[in-house]
Amino acid sequence: MEAQNSQFKTKIGLIAATLGSAVGLGSIWRFPAEAQQNGGGAFLLVYIVCVLVLGIPVMVAETALGRAGRSDAMGVFKALSPKTKWWIGGLFGVVTSYLILCFYMVVAGWTLEYLWSSITGTLYSSGADLSRAAMDATYHSRMEEYISSDSSPLIATWIMIIINIGVLLMGVQKGIERCSNIMMPMLFVLLLLFGIYSISLPGSAEGLEYFFKPDFSKISWGVVGNALGQTFFSLSLGMGILVTYASYYPKSTNLVGTSVTVSLLTTVVAILMGVIIFPTVFSYNMDLEQLRGTTLVFVTLPEVFAQMPGGRWWSILFFTLLLVAALTSTISIGEVSVSFIQRRFRKSRIVATLIVLLPLFILSALCSLSFGSLSGVKIFGENIFNFLDMFTTNYLLPITSILAVLFIGWFAPKGVLRNEITNGGRIMGGLSPVVEGVIKYLAPVLILIIFIYGII
Repeated sequence: MEAQNSQFKTKIGLIAATLGSAVGLGSIWRFPAEAQQNGGGAFLLVYIVCVLVLGIPVMVAETALGRAGRSDAMGVFKALSPKTKWWIGGLFGVVTSYLILCFYMVVAGWTLEYLWSSITGTLYSSGADLSRAAMDATYHSRMEEYISSDSSPLIATWIMIIINIGVLLMGVQKGIERCSNIMMPMLFVLLLLFGIYSISLPGSAEGLEYFFKPDFSKISWGVVGNALGQTFFSLSLGMGILVTYASYYPKSTNLVGTSVTVSLLTTVVAILMGVIIFPTVFSYNMDLEQLRGTTLVFVTLPEVFAQMPGGRWWSILFFTLLLVAALTSTISIGEVSVSFIQRRFRKSRIVATLIVLLPLFILSALCSLSFGSLSGVKIFGENIFNFLDMFTTNYLLPITSILAVLFIGWFAPKGVLRNEITNGGRIMGGLSPVVEGVIKYLAPVLILIIFIYGII
């Protein structure tokens, strides 16, 4: 089977693919909204601490688990502990990633629609001569009308599913690695361009202060819990992605070095998005308290582009960037289930890809229609889309991550963790006991404490 023999061909490709799985809509679409709703600089500070103290160790643990087991997200547990029930922890990861893919594909479709509207100019057909209030109402109304319609979002979502099928059918090296090598440099270049423009705007200093100067009075257990959830989401922890990708790592890969590199670059992307969003919002005198969730990207930025010189071209660039992020995210999430079907049921990549992605035409449609004709369907008071977002981020990701670190730290065969993080004793030197100790003791305890306090 192709899945059993696949490996990333180059170190750059390996990092680009892993980074692509982490840097996606989670950092570019979700992070600014979470920062705005949780106190700006206060949230950023807690988020960075979560990445350094918990994100990196959990990433090391998941990649160690994946490379040691050389299988899919569930199969690694079976390979390392064949006579136990720990495979359930891996199944959690597969289920979690698939649930995320159902609603993530819808956001990817929104991105495609806004890119197309930017290219055709229909996004800015109302012109920039409207008053501030009229423009705000216009773009809010446009977004609401678009996502609540039943046909247009579905078509865009289905196009994204077809693109994902094409990339995943090509496999690890020709599909995932090749696309990541092209997309990730493009994403960073575009982010830097927008960041430079944003801080050059008059009044941008106020936005930078909001984002970088923490107000410690706003830090609460709720904020800490949200920062932890965003850490898992941004770094693709608890989704089975890193376990799956690490099964394609060569034995020579430095797992700790790769995890640190990917985590720090992901954090840089999140910070760059904050630098793009908040100085721009303050420069154009927008009401920060009125900005919520998807508003930051799909309403606020088009308002800004409408007022900028050459705004239509900036809009095309930005939504190209967002589409790149969407593709790297959905491709990596989809690979978890494709690898699972290939290895568990001994199917070819073609069959596995179709088994995984074809049902999304219906499942993602349910998420999309939850803003339209299915808006009356509620799960614990939330529509289908919002429920899946909340349930996976706040519950499934932390639980799956706890199971992964507990297993690799305590229940995997003795010496597996140390052997993986030291590449058989060839690297790390005296640091390996420290890394091992953080994974075994500190990470599971802190995740559990934050998870409990975040939900009570």
